[in-house]
Amino acid sequence: MERIGKYEIIRQLGAGATSIVYLARDPFAQREVAIKAVNAAAFDNGAHDGQIARKLFVTEASLAGKLEHPHIVQIYDAVADADPSYIVMEYVPGGTLEPYTKPDKLLPLADVVEMIFKCSRALEFAQRIGVIHRDLKPANILRGNATAGETDVKISDFGAALTLTTDQTQVAGIGSPAYMSPQQVKEHPLNHQTDIFSLGVVMYQLLTGHLPFAGSNNYSIVYQICNTEPPPPSSLRQGIPPSLDAIVARAMQKSLDARYATWDEFSFALADAFRNEHFAELRDARISDTEKFNLLRKLVFFRDFSDVDLWEVLRLTEWHRVRQGEVLMREGEQGAYFCVLAQGEIKVIKQGKLLNILSAGECFGEMAYLTPERGARTAQVTALRDAVVIRVGTESLARASQSTRHGFDRALLRILVERLDLANTRLTSAVL
Repeated sequence: MERIGKYEIIRQLGAGATSIVYLARDPFAQREVAIKAVNAAAFDNGAHDGQIARKLFVTEASLAGKLEHPHIVQIYDAVADADPSYIVMEYVPGGTLEPYTKPDKLLPLADVVEMIFKCSRALEFAQRIGVIHRDLKPANILRGNATAGETDVKISDFGAALTLTTDQTQVAGIGSPAYMSPQQVKEHPLNHQTDIFSLGVVMYQLLTGHLPFAGSNNYSIVYQICNTEPPPPSSLRQGIPPSLDAIVARAMQKSLDARYATWDEFSFALADAFRNEHFAELRDARISDTEKFNLLRKLVFFRDFSDVDLWEVLRLTEWHRVRQGEVLMREGEQGAYFCVLAQGEIKVIKQGKLLNILSAGECFGEMAYLTPERGARTAQVTALRDAVVIRVGTESLARASQSTRHGFDRALLRILVERLDLANTRLTSAVL
């Protein structure tokens, strides 16, 4: 069997000008990986081209272990002193978003909004550790899998990244012209807003099947990026609401002052768009990841969780819309889960007596996690009005990362202390 280092090659996935990407197996970690292999000849291909190839390889390899986010392709390993040199990455089976930029293969609008939202959160994470991608395009965004309704995406290929925390000289002119910001094509100093512009271009193309700035050559494209305004997406595809036109337009503003100033601004605009009446039917059918993530960020229970932890919470929990009067837990029943109330109100009753009324951000049934040996539920929980409930399985939580488990432990301990203080206050008041 052919190998690269310790990795067993399964098949070729693709090839570029300087590299070949293979699907391989890591026999030690027992997982499939993607390996980007670069022959030594690519580094010797003329002084300028060889330097650029080496620069891209070193930049991407240097990020191994640093960009650990659920919506960024993880880099596991890198070897620079072999022939071929290679980078070992997470394997993402769904392929790139490039096939969905054609007018006859467009994704549903709601799926596009969710995917761009997840990209915006990943890029905000990268910015916080000083990394600007500089080469965002559909070919560098991978889909978890190609099934209908799948919105899991991962950003790849950070070879062109600008790392603000180093003193390395950055190579200019790297990137794909059609997706570059005016500042990038003019080789001005860059910040995260160049990625905001590029993601706006990606969003435009996924919505419409057309690039906002297109031309017969790079000079024509660059002129349009700097001087022309593209038609709104709604003029190219029926059903696009004004809110999405406005988001794309602001993301692609030529002036930095007019463009979104932060990733949070961009993300919040996308979340607001998803709450638009245009997506009401979809919201009734399922709770989107965009809605889930923004609810988690607002709940006091999850106030000490990082963005990365919140994405993990999304993966290990079940979310349910419940109707007024629906019984969520029954006294005496068994249950290997607890819940956090995301929206609405519930009442807790024990032996026919009202114990408490809980609102968004509070949890119930937590003794199933804290003292599993107790077994049966000790109270009944009923929805006072329509609500959204997050169900956390104790077995799923046991398999979560240490950081996420500690987040739950801290939150539950805080709630128990608050409830104990409240009980003491009531007892003191009763005595007085």
